[in-house]
Amino acid sequence: MRLVLPNPQLDERIPSYEELEEQEDQEAGDRPKWDNKAQYILTCVGFCIGLGNVWRFPYLCQSHGGGAFMIPFLILLVLEGTPLLLLEFAIGQRLRMGSVGVWRAISPYLTGIGIASMLVSFLVGLYYNTIMAWIMWYLFNSFQDPLPWNPCPLTDNGTGFIPECELSSPVDYFWYRVTLNTTKTISDSGGIQWPIVLCLLAAWTVLCVCCIKGIKSTGKAVYITSTLPYIVLTIFLIRGLTLKGALSGIQFLFTPDVDELMNPTTWLDAGAQVFYSFGLAWGGLISFSSYNPIHNNCKQDALILSAVTGATSVYAATVIYSIIGFRATERYDECITGNIMALLNAFDLAEDSITTDNYETAFNNLMGSSPDIVQELNIQPCDMQKLLSEGVEGTGLAFIVFTEAIAKMPISPVWSVLFFVMLFCLGLSTMFGNIEGVVVPLKDLNILPQKWPRGVLTGIICFVSFIAALLFAQGSGNYWLAVFDNFAGSLPLLTIAFFEMIAVVYIYGIDRFNRDLEFMIGHKPSIYWQATWRFISPLIVMVIFLFYLVTKVQEELTYLVWDPDSEAFPSLSTVPYPPWIKIVIFILAGIPSLTVPVYALCRLLFLCCCKKSQLCNL
Repeated sequence: MRLVLPNPQLDERIPSYEELEEQEDQEAGDRPKWDNKAQYILTCVGFCIGLGNVWRFPYLCQSHGGGAFMIPFLILLVLEGTPLLLLEFAIGQRLRMGSVGVWRAISPYLTGIGIASMLVSFLVGLYYNTIMAWIMWYLFNSFQDPLPWNPCPLTDNGTGFIPECELSSPVDYFWYRVTLNTTKTISDSGGIQWPIVLCLLAAWTVLCVCCIKGIKSTGKAVYITSTLPYIVLTIFLIRGLTLKGALSGIQFLFTPDVDELMNPTTWLDAGAQVFYSFGLAWGGLISFSSYNPIHNNCKQDALILSAVTGATSVYAATVIYSIIGFRATERYDECITGNIMALLNAFDLAEDSITTDNYETAFNNLMGSSPDIVQELNIQPCDMQKLLSEGVEGTGLAFIVFTEAIAKMPISPVWSVLFFVMLFCLGLSTMFGNIEGVVVPLKDLNILPQKWPRGVLTGIICFVSFIAALLFAQGSGNYWLAVFDNFAGSLPLLTIAFFEMIAVVYIYGIDRFNRDLEFMIGHKPSIYWQATWRFISPLIVMVIFLFYLVTKVQEELTYLVWDPDSEAFPSLSTVPYPPWIKIVIFILAGIPSLTVPVYALCRLLFLCCCKKSQLCNL
């Protein structure tokens, strides 16, 4: 006996198999279709593989024992990511609708799932395209030699370097002061930074042009945006392997700390990373799959995309750590060289008496014979492992760590242009799915006139998003972006994914879903799919959700600030958020998460209270 909740009139809301066969020939004129299978796969690959694969996955590997993190990542990719991916592919292809239409067809009470996906896509798109604007700013500044973040700028009178830059580093100064002109607190807006506003306008304009005709235009763009990053990553890997210290970085990445496998946080972070790597619960994948032929092999698509996503994450981490190994070696050599010069000058020794090869021996000898003198020299500890283990994620990896490494390469402007073009393509292809996750639900909800062409609707969404994203173009914009990143795209996605699985398995009916797949691909899904859909994947998502919720409730809400007047400077200072930030967090995470149950409850109350049948049918 299988548990399936009552769902009256379901057969009336979804097309029958015969109707689908008839629509297959009729849809050529009124519903968009992919030009070919490669276009569809490239679009999905571009949507799933974004900036997070380049800068978050390597950081998690470093934080959780290097190669040891890849074991739970790959296991949960199989048990969590792939089943959810096929579920979204299959339900979109079967019902031929976007995220709102799909869940409303299954049950009107589930319309909130599609609305929640739309809200998350909109909120995340705001800050994601702001990162694109920052990438464009760095790309524009890469066409000069030397790169502007390489030397510290001079003071107005030209007698020395700006103190803030001297105390920190050129790359830190260019990021926090020149690019962001960051304030000391999130409460201090710092005013609008007009260069970033122009880049933000350019980013939204490029996105609007690419999405103006839906998949007809984005389907052409993905041939470049989804393939170019792989070419650039390969070029960087070849270049990285020729740099001193690259193999040290790769070895550090793949050396497993087996003890980390016993750490529950490692498994939970791996589960969360798998979840976000696939772009699940955004609504974009459901919309993309709805444009497929009804007999498209969506199971094969899910397996292909799973393999590509997992392999790309590992491949990108290898490339990133080849460069990080080079950066760590450069900093290690600078540290040793500085210590050697200090010892040579203090003891009036010949230049060749202390080298990098005999530094440790010479230092120990001098420390034993003249400890007082050595201690007064302020010799810096030089630890290669510590330099390699300095975990940096997100914008810090892209705009600080990588730019510092690139600045030390020969013909650095060329490598800088390649790097930021790659990041731009990664971000742009992901934003295609975000826009799809907003435009299609809005059309399904009939909020705006149906006669409006898709291009007009896309233009309105991009314009409204640009205005809202001006929040991130302030001096405090980096702090606001961190708030959005931490809360808008975390808890709501877990909630949406959980409700999606419950909706398909226990409301739509797993038996009906199995018959749909058999109709579409020619055979019934195996026991692996049955077990993951019914039990394993929902349990994994629930555990991640509860762990995340408990962790966030218990920890103090703090953020990192760039404050030249702080005692910790040039390190970032940790300060508590102001009390009003809880209201912002509720808007970003609470409202999308509660949309599903609140919408269902409101509809139930409406149907119970209304007396006129024509009102109840609205």
